[in-house]
Amino acid sequence: MRDALEELLRRAEEELRHVSTAEGLAELRTRYLGRKGLLTTLLRNIGQVPPGERPLFGKRGNEIKEILTGRIEAALASLSAAAEEARLRSERIDVTLPGRPLPFGRLHPITQVCDEICAIFSRLGFTVVEGPEVETDYYNFEALNIPKDHPARDMQDTFYIEDNICLRTHTSPVQIRTMERMKPPVRILSPGRVYRPDSDVSHTPMFHQIEGLMVDKGVTFGDLKGILTYFLRRVFGEGIDLRFRPSFFPFTEPSAEVDIRCVMCGGGGCRVCGQSGWLEVLGSGMVDPAVFANVGYDPEEVTGFAFGLGIERIAMLKYGISDIRQFFENDRRFLDQF
Repeated sequence: MRDALEELLRRAEEELRHVSTAEGLAELRTRYLGRKGLLTTLLRNIGQVPPGERPLFGKRGNEIKEILTGRIEAALASLSAAAEEARLRSERIDVTLPGRPLPFGRLHPITQVCDEICAIFSRLGFTVVEGPEVETDYYNFEALNIPKDHPARDMQDTFYIEDNICLRTHTSPVQIRTMERMKPPVRILSPGRVYRPDSDVSHTPMFHQIEGLMVDKGVTFGDLKGILTYFLRRVFGEGIDLRFRPSFFPFTEPSAEVDIRCVMCGGGGCRVCGQSGWLEVLGSGMVDPAVFANVGYDPEEVTGFAFGLGIERIAMLKYGISDIRQFFENDRRFLDQF
C-alpha cells in the first residue's frame, strides 16, 4: 500500500509538470485531492493496511497531500505572476513618445455672442438678471400691456401649458418681476431662452433673447439712441451705419426698430436684406406709462426705455450664417469655426 502512495505522488508530479493553465491545475487538484480524489480514496482504504504499518501509512499519506497542495499552489502563483507580467508588458507606456493632444472644448457661438453683448452693456452699468422660462399669462402678456384678446398677441404664437401658464415668448417678464421688487433707478439686462412655435431657416421653436431696461428720472429717447448706437458699433464695427424706424410694440411708446447697413452686401442690395440694403437687428422704445402703472411706478416721476434683440440674429449677421438651424445641429465642423 505504501508503494501505491509513492506511485500516486510520482504520477501527480509528472502531470503537474505538463499543466499550464489555472483550469488544468484546478482539475488536477480535484482528481487527486478532492473528496472522491485518488489520494483521498487510497487513504480511506487504510483498513486494508496491516495494523503495524497504519501509522506510517497515514503519516505518509498526509505528507503527500501537503506536498501536492503546496506544489499546486506554487504553480497557481507562478501562472498568476506570469499573467500579471504579460498584462503589464501589454499596457506599458512608452514615455519617450510625444503626448497625444486632447481635444479642447469651447464655448458655443451663441454663448460667445451672449457673453460679448453682456460685457458691452456691463460697461454701461447694466446688471444681468434672469427669470423663469415657464411664465404666467400675466407676466408674459398682461403686465406688458397686452391683455387677453389684444391683437398684439397675434404677433407671437405661444406654447401654452395650461390656460394661464405658458413658455415665455420673450424675456420681458424679467423686467416686470424686477420692477416689482426694485425702486428706480433700474438698469438691467435679461438674457435667456424663449419659445415660439415657429421653425424655418430663420426661426427655431427655442431661441435666445436679450432684453434691456433702463428706468430713472429724466431718461430720454436720446439716451436710448446713444446706448444702442454705442452697442451696435462695438459689435459690428465703428463704421457701421444704422437707422431708427418708427414701429409699434404694446409695451413701449414711442417704439422704434433699429436697422444696420447690410453686412452682407454693404448696402447694395442682396437676398439677405431683401434688396433694401438694410437689416433689422432689434426693437426698442420708451416704456409705456401703462406698464409703469402695473408695477407701481409713477410715470410722472420716472421715464425709461427698453429694447430687445435675438442673439441668434446678431450671431448670424456677425458671422455671415444663413441658416439658424446650424446653431442647434451640433455639427463639430460648424462649431469648431468659432
